Amino acid sequence: MLGMSLTTFTLLHVLISLIGIVVGLIAMTGWLKSDPSRIPTAIFLATTILTSVTGFLFPFTRLLPSHIVGIISLVMLALATFALYAGRVSGFWRPIYTVTAMLSLYLNVFVLLVQAFMKIPMLRAWAPTQTEPAFLVAQGGNICAVLRPDDPDDCKISTGAACHRLTRLYLKTRMLLS
Repeated sequence: MLGMSLTTFTLLHVLISLIGIVVGLIAMTGWLKSDPSRIPTAIFLATTILTSVTGFLFPFTRLLPSHIVGIISLVMLALATFALYAGRVSGFWRPIYTVTAMLSLYLNVFVLLVQAFMKIPMLRAWAPTQTEPAFLVAQGGNICAVLRPDDPDDCKISTGAACHRLTRLYLKTRMLLS
């Protein structure tokens, strides 16, 4: 792992991921206002790509759900990067960029939440199997943060219906990745 101990490499991987998430949230604010700030966007794309790539450098003997998420993320990040730099986020490339960049951010936070609920004792106690309400609420919040409308009045479904749909979507995703 690049000549580092597993602990050092893990710390570097997590640090890169956290930078990607924080800068991604800053960039997302610009995307939602149709103002894709260049520096935060470039840092988000670079750190999120690096997060996914470094995830494959950990020792493993079989394909894991985290690898599948990493592959999906890298495909979306490739599309987002192409749409931004080659497509200039115009015409057809504008929605491609927005959707792939937002979903890449969602996946990065998704993995952060999965890891947090696995590694942090208090969170693990609340959701030991990651099917408990605490975990579902956290992941639902992640989905809502990415899919939220600019104007809350634009949301035409009730909170209960939205939570039910998010829970079903999450459980289907877990089954596919298991």
